Amino acid sequence: MATLTRTTRTSTAGRARVRGRHHRGESLTKVLFVLPAAVAMLGLFGYPVVKNLLMSLQDYGLKTFFTGVAPWVGLQNYRTVVTDKLFSDAMLNTALFTIGSIAFQFAIGLGLALFFRNRFPLSGLLRSLLLLPWLLPLIVSSATWRSILEQDSGILNRTLIGLHVVNDPVPWLNSPSVALIAVIGVNIWIGIPFNVTLLYSGLSEIPDELYEAGQLDGATGWRSFWYITWPNLRSVASVLLMLGVVYTIKVLDIILGLTGGGPANATQTLATQSYEKSFVDFRFGQGAALSNILIAISFVFAIFYLRGSRRAVDE
Repeated sequence: MATLTRTTRTSTAGRARVRGRHHRGESLTKVLFVLPAAVAMLGLFGYPVVKNLLMSLQDYGLKTFFTGVAPWVGLQNYRTVVTDKLFSDAMLNTALFTIGSIAFQFAIGLGLALFFRNRFPLSGLLRSLLLLPWLLPLIVSSATWRSILEQDSGILNRTLIGLHVVNDPVPWLNSPSVALIAVIGVNIWIGIPFNVTLLYSGLSEIPDELYEAGQLDGATGWRSFWYITWPNLRSVASVLLMLGVVYTIKVLDIILGLTGGGPANATQTLATQSYEKSFVDFRFGQGAALSNILIAISFVFAIFYLRGSRRAVDE
């Protein structure tokens, strides 16, 4: 009897060890699957962020590339850029550029998505053509719009004068009073396809039965949009708006291609100011400080985006 008990205990202990080895093997396999992605994430995203943060705390200039010396200055770079007279203008321009772009991109995108939800000939072809601005490289779009907005030879001024809308050519890119409006207009044109694509996908997911049932209850036209379309599209719209803000707030190439931040800093944003500090003035520490401020602002909106994504998944 005692021998049988010992044998049973030995077998139980053996099975426990086997289960333990199997569990450790599974855990090790999971870690090995995740490890390459974790290393890639740390190398491609973690290192630049940490390096940028360290640069913002050092006197990192052009001479650092030759001497390798970058004295530690703490928060001095942040104090310098925040107290700069251009910082408040850049913050205001960034806010106007982001809000103006997102508001019109979303409103026009929603209108076009609702229009294309109706069945009509060549709707698929027209939807495909709408993607062209999104497919073009941004610097190419900027160069194209720069030629369109030229004061003397641009096709926009020639058309407006030909239609007797204006008497004199409008200095779209040369006047501080209209340059930011022109840049926002170009960015709206570039962002419309992204908004149309996501909003049209969201509209396609709304069952037709809801509209049929709504018609029986008298929900047509505006009431149909307010009580059926918008509640079902709200989760997609919230994610789209947050994603648009995170993307728009750091736009650089469009502004550089159109105005370079001018005239008279009228289109200067935090992104262009960071670029000029780093690659024009070669004050890499101050440029890194500005980019870190931009990252912090984007991070706040990214949190809202992630919460919106989670809410959309839950719904």
